[in-house]
Amino acid sequence: MPSLKEFFRNSVDAAMASNKVAVEDHTAHYVVSLLTLFARSEALHEPPDGGPGLKPLALMLADAADAGTSDSRNAALQRLGDVALFVAGFMAEGLDRKAVGVGDYVKMGAGAYRTLSTALPANPRGRAFAPVFAELGSRFADVVDVLNEVRHAGCSACDRDILRLYESWLTTGSRRA
Repeated sequence: MPSLKEFFRNSVDAAMASNKVAVEDHTAHYVVSLLTLFARSEALHEPPDGGPGLKPLALMLADAADAGTSDSRNAALQRLGDVALFVAGFMAEGLDRKAVGVGDYVKMGAGAYRTLSTALPANPRGRAFAPVFAELGSRFADVVDVLNEVRHAGCSACDRDILRLYESWLTTGSRRA
């Protein structure tokens, strides 16, 4: 039986092939690691004020802006990008008819990764991750499509799903939708 990481690796590879999306190996590995990490709900949820749910993206952006150090700012930007990518890819339907929709998650997540890619220090970790974050920033919508494919793999479409795909296409211009 494959591990969770192997399952996500195979699923992401298949979804990338299906969507004709190619990213660098390090970027694909980062996405697989993110999925594996967020499979544990406590890793994803960082509830504000101890309540249930996710911290809103605007508060995550405020955390980055208010950070006292560049390391804290970079960690907050990475968290914002990671959460936005996961939510847009796996929970897009839950964003229907909300004030902050999937298009906002795509814009904010892509922007966080692009900013992070240029803000990392020139140490070995920064040099290793800067290209990953740059690619995630520029290909964010494509990677969201891949995650949608992973989520929907094996599911059959119904009329409501087709309408959701159409609405997703209207809002994001997603090639997959």
